[in-house]
Amino acid sequence: MSRIGKLPITVPAGVTFNFNKDTSTVSVKGPKGELTQPIDKDFIIKQEGETLVVERPTEQKRHKAMHGLYRALIANMIEGVKNGYKKQLELVGVGYKASAQSNVLELSLGYSHNIFLAIPGELKITTVQEKGANPTIILEGIDKQLIGQVAAKIKSLRKVEPYKGKGIRFTGEHVRRKAGKAAAK
Repeated sequence: MSRIGKLPITVPAGVTFNFNKDTSTVSVKGPKGELTQPIDKDFIIKQEGETLVVERPTEQKRHKAMHGLYRALIANMIEGVKNGYKKQLELVGVGYKASAQSNVLELSLGYSHNIFLAIPGELKITTVQEKGANPTIILEGIDKQLIGQVAAKIKSLRKVEPYKGKGIRFTGEHVRRKAGKAAAK
């Protein structure tokens, strides 16, 4: 049995869950919005009061592989529509700037040109630039997968280099630094 897959999912008050067997989609609706996710039609989702249990139909390798995944996806959907998700990125480097107008992020990362990145409408983006602190980009939304994907895309625009530590990183992320030329002697 999958250790993650066998765990029950608690459905909090204010969140409604629906599994459509015909289209094999799970939809979750809560105070922050609604999410849908297609899953394998063979899987069984039982709702027992305030909890959900995801069960696999057989012991096939394919079903074993997907059991924990579907349970985690449903749990993330429920958490997203109830509380939402938030990721913070900071820009470390001299002259690095970020600004957001509607859902377009403008980044100045030391290249010869500014970078404009369109952010999906489901996400809310804000930028903070305080004197004496690194500029910060804050992504908020209900879809954990989408936030992670957009954050990874922003991070890939200027990867953190190991000598000075310049680049885009998650707030609180530890970067291993290299000593450089002086250490070779």
